[in-house]
Amino acid sequence: MTSERQAVADGFDAWVTTLSQWVAIPSVSADPDRLPEVGASAEFLAQALRRTGFPQVEVLDSGPYQPAVYAHWPSGDANAVRVVVYGHHDVQPADGEDRWTHPPFEPMVIDEVLYGRGASDDKGNIGLHLLGLTAHLAATGRSAPAVDLTLLVEGEEESGSPHIADLLADLDGRLDADLIVVSDTGIFDAQTPSLCVGMRGMVSGELHVHGPEVDLHSGIFGGAVPNPITELARLLAGMHDEHGHITIPGFYQGVIEPTEADRTTTAALPFDETAWLAGPAHSRATWGEAGYSTLERIGIRPTAEINGIYGGYTGPGGKTIIPTDAYAKLSFRLVGRQDPAAIRAAITGYFADQVRAGLMAELTWEGDGVSPLFTDPQHPATAATQRALGGAFDTDTVLLTREGGSGPEADLVAAIGAPMVFLGVMTDDDQVHAPNERAPLALLRKGCEAVALLWRELAELGRTGLGASRGN
Repeated sequence: MTSERQAVADGFDAWVTTLSQWVAIPSVSADPDRLPEVGASAEFLAQALRRTGFPQVEVLDSGPYQPAVYAHWPSGDANAVRVVVYGHHDVQPADGEDRWTHPPFEPMVIDEVLYGRGASDDKGNIGLHLLGLTAHLAATGRSAPAVDLTLLVEGEEESGSPHIADLLADLDGRLDADLIVVSDTGIFDAQTPSLCVGMRGMVSGELHVHGPEVDLHSGIFGGAVPNPITELARLLAGMHDEHGHITIPGFYQGVIEPTEADRTTTAALPFDETAWLAGPAHSRATWGEAGYSTLERIGIRPTAEINGIYGGYTGPGGKTIIPTDAYAKLSFRLVGRQDPAAIRAAITGYFADQVRAGLMAELTWEGDGVSPLFTDPQHPATAATQRALGGAFDTDTVLLTREGGSGPEADLVAAIGAPMVFLGVMTDDDQVHAPNERAPLALLRKGCEAVALLWRELAELGRTGLGASRGN
């Protein structure tokens, strides 16, 4: 047993208790009624970081962004790698509570699995850095970390990070780094440790179709005036052709076709499509853009998705009307060099051109969106992170994956000007963004160890081995 593993084992039970207390705070950034809880979650993390030993910890709440947490602990070593760790403490809404077997904000451990909203995404993953750092210090006998360590944990990632630019601007000069570590991704599965090397970008918003000025009797007016719900359904169905190809003109501008090497890397993953459908996908068939495998559709292809649709009368019984309005929540995942602003313009133009006369179609976008990101699989930091994960999972094989989700990673790279690696232990089985979110304790334990091992690996590389410029 490594000294890092022993140190994690020694502190794990107390760490799970702390994580559970954090998960109990309903920090749902999308719900205005939960904004005080987002602040409480930030303060809870700040106190936990202070107890861990960080000499500088701040809750940032003076900007348009929801409360974020900044912490810094200098190494004191001249050649120490400067690291910024990014994650988020806000969580997804826990709607449909009748579908939760385990209450979302009453975390509990059952059969060595922690249940609760945020247990995995992202309190569990950012929490790895609390025990991981403690284990690193215990294993090395150091009084300060072997890397110059900064944490930035934002409070509105689950709302699309609409104010990430303001947050980064307020921290100008305090995020100088040689490497960014993002702990908001996962591994391929519990038996297959892997390292994410790419995330999709995203734009999202709401489409509103407006028709008559008042609800109309469907017997008197039906068939004579356009119905907004019918039109919304037609517009949405028209976003794809029969081959799953997105029909919006200009949408594929910037998409980079996968190389043979990309496809070989993806094909090397031990993916059982039948088991995936029956397990984490909870579905009966795959569907998507023709000519690509399921994993390629998830990781390296763009998407156009309908997240919700509503309008007209939805109460008990019938109400025979032609409604005034219909709405749909939409999200579009981006890859390659797709530009969020250009994609928003293309989508807006598409619906404006396609809507029938007598109706109005208006898109309201949720922020500016985020760009896709691909990291360098050959970078020394990538290899160091693979070794750290391999050490925690007792394997020499750590595969490379692409993450289907999205976040502000490209904005971080642009603002900080440093390479990025991903270190998290979520899996598709964790039901993130769904009822009964969960995090197996065995994976959390390995994630804590991987963090501790990564700081050792980076210390051995130093800034010189990482290829960092001393002038940064």
